[in-house]
Amino acid sequence: MKTSFRLLVLLLGLLLPAVGQAQFRFTTNNGAITITLYTGSGGEVIIPAMTNGLPVTSIGDSVFQNKFSLTSVTIPNSVTNIGNSAFNNSGLCQVVIPSSITRFGDSAFSECGNLTNVILSEGLTGVGSAAFKYCSSLPNVVIPNSFTSIKGAAFYGCIRMTSVVIPDSVTNIEWEAFRYCSSLTNVTFGTSVKSIYLAAFLFCSSLTSVTIPDSVTNIEESAFGACENLSHIYFKGNAPVIGPNVFIYTSADATVYYLPGKTNWSSPFGDIPAVLWNPQAQINDANFGVQTNQFGFNVSWASGQTVVVDGCTDLANPVWTPLQTNTLTGDAFYFSDSQWSNYPARLYRLRSP
Repeated sequence: MKTSFRLLVLLLGLLLPAVGQAQFRFTTNNGAITITLYTGSGGEVIIPAMTNGLPVTSIGDSVFQNKFSLTSVTIPNSVTNIGNSAFNNSGLCQVVIPSSITRFGDSAFSECGNLTNVILSEGLTGVGSAAFKYCSSLPNVVIPNSFTSIKGAAFYGCIRMTSVVIPDSVTNIEWEAFRYCSSLTNVTFGTSVKSIYLAAFLFCSSLTSVTIPDSVTNIEESAFGACENLSHIYFKGNAPVIGPNVFIYTSADATVYYLPGKTNWSSPFGDIPAVLWNPQAQINDANFGVQTNQFGFNVSWASGQTVVVDGCTDLANPVWTPLQTNTLTGDAFYFSDSQWSNYPARLYRLRSP
């Protein structure tokens, strides 16, 4: 039977017997213990909360690197730090990080090809560069609202990842953070992101559209390069400063859309056409058509924009009558017309006030 590898992080406050502690080597610094080496044979590993009467607070660099024989590791709540490459290239398949962990280092869980579940606790302010690089079985990760940035190459090569929500606390998405996330279809940016760094989403070939918040002021070189299916790039704010080749090798019909009243826009933008972003009626979703004796459809635009839906009955001699005015609280609203059946024909248009 195939062994299931996992990392269980539990709240544990006990002393291990000497035979358990013999699996580790330690150093002492300012009355606290750092594990520096694991010498055991694998299986279920329990890290002690205390040794020699002192708390174990850190797992040092590379302690479990290349340890394919691990079946689980239990970390006590005394531990506040996980070092660089601590579990790099190990066989773990689940990671649960509790609130006691305030930091873990570069490449801490990189190249863990069996890793399928990661739970990051609120209070964790970030992870090191390449923390989950090449975790090729990892689907999605909920990024806590306590994160302030997404470090360089943090999720590089996570080819099973399909969606990511960047919380409002994040201000920077650093270099190559999601490079080669080839299954990524949906990215939701928080309202505080200011900079999208070099090649952050390079080779995210499943992306078809992205919406950039008005907080973004800088997008670096090749940030969305080689996203070969990316055709719709929506901007909610003024034109940001961009580096070269930001949208290189995107879809042949890729277009940038910008809102009325926003500044510094020109076409082309990043070597692709830029046009005014107008409200759009969604005619291909389940809400289009007659429902409960009313004809309706979804209208998509940017949150905060005001849309007027006009109606008329004759395009040869059009007299447009306002039917509904709506200020979007999200990025879409549903329009319905209870009078549609009173006319032999009913036509609609969308406009700003």
